Amino acid sequence: MTDTEGPGRDLRGLVLPEVGGLVETGDAWEPYRLLDAGGAVVWAVEVYLAELQASGNPASTLRSYGMDLLRWWRFLWVLGVAWDRASREEGRDFARWMQLADKPVRVHWRHRQAGREPERLPTPRPAPGTPNPVTGKPTPGRKYAASTRAHSETVLRGFYGFHLDRGTDTVLVNPFPLDRSRRGSRAHEHHNPMDAFAPTRTGRYRPKVPKRIPKRIPDDKFNEIFAGLRSNRDRALLASWVSTGARADELLDSVERDALPGQQLISVTRKGTGDVQMLPASTDSFVWLRIYQHEIWAKGAPHGRDEPLWWTLRRPWRPLNYPAARQMFNRANQLLGSNWTLHDLRHTAAFRMAEDPEMPLTHVQWVLAHARLTTTQIYTTPSADEGDRERARPSRPPGPAPRGTPARFARSWLQPGLAEHPVRRPARMTSSTTAQAVPRPAPPISLLPPP
Repeated sequence: MTDTEGPGRDLRGLVLPEVGGLVETGDAWEPYRLLDAGGAVVWAVEVYLAELQASGNPASTLRSYGMDLLRWWRFLWVLGVAWDRASREEGRDFARWMQLADKPVRVHWRHRQAGREPERLPTPRPAPGTPNPVTGKPTPGRKYAASTRAHSETVLRGFYGFHLDRGTDTVLVNPFPLDRSRRGSRAHEHHNPMDAFAPTRTGRYRPKVPKRIPKRIPDDKFNEIFAGLRSNRDRALLASWVSTGARADELLDSVERDALPGQQLISVTRKGTGDVQMLPASTDSFVWLRIYQHEIWAKGAPHGRDEPLWWTLRRPWRPLNYPAARQMFNRANQLLGSNWTLHDLRHTAAFRMAEDPEMPLTHVQWVLAHARLTTTQIYTTPSADEGDRERARPSRPPGPAPRGTPARFARSWLQPGLAEHPVRRPARMTSSTTAQAVPRPAPPISLLPPP
């Protein structure tokens, strides 16, 4: 037990126990439950998650909030402090612990069955925090990231703020207060609507999260990853992700009726808003999709307009979920020694669209479903490794244009590869999700193998 008296609490040796847990119930009315060390449901978290669900948050948000609350509960169990008796000192020490302590080493369930201890497991290679030689992205470090600490502070401040507003008698103070500059005032009060909003500090223990320029997958590296895929389903998925710019889970939730090969469109349900939006996709993605469907239907996979579009490749047939798709992409990463993620495919599609001179940035915003244009503008800034490649590329004088083709060329944002071809100006987009409002895709570059 750690000493809890005074501000001199020693947190160096504090280790969170693996007690309690966040369990998935499978019930749409109560997707997740937080259990204490004795296996009982924590009612304070139960009512808070119900409040989040009533506010229109999806089950994934409830899980994210529940994991942060589980970490806080385990921290209080080590200190021997009840959740409703936590003070500003516990909130301060929790912020210090997340900033300075190493992340707990969890043993995989396969290793637990074998009886292996964390210190006996092989150390990860490369070392945590070192940049990847292929992508330049650092591997996950030993410490909690600033974004993780900021999210945890926001969740816990909102949790205690909810119970204070609810009138829970045992809660006397919020352990995660607002910043001192915000005391007794609200953010952006007396704001001039003609001026931009200045950044303001919200929580007292909330860290500053640095802004990072998203990384794209170079065309040559994407082609190597694509060539290393094992199945036609994986090829159809990657071609669809990099041509539509949809999030990974948005495309995985599609059903058969969402794919419209004749119109070269696929509809997805947008994250957050829940709106159904039709996105243009490449021709090759539909060709790979049809090849994959013929293969899996011949093996007896379910077939119907309301059936999932993506299935596992082994029996029993199950809809493909995000962890399985991520593992598939990680296997392809191992061939190159890279550490790209599925979300980097969305970044790659966004960079290609932003580089197309025939496609306005507002059209890119519509395809990516960004609420603000400033979010889309980050894809107009080249990353550092991209600038290095451009400087290292030898310059060549432009040759004459082929006869019978327009003089202006642009790289297609629908297709991977380095080839260039003429594109047509997309149709004018509106807020409607009909096929007439979707820009017509450019002539594709074939990803299919030669006959």
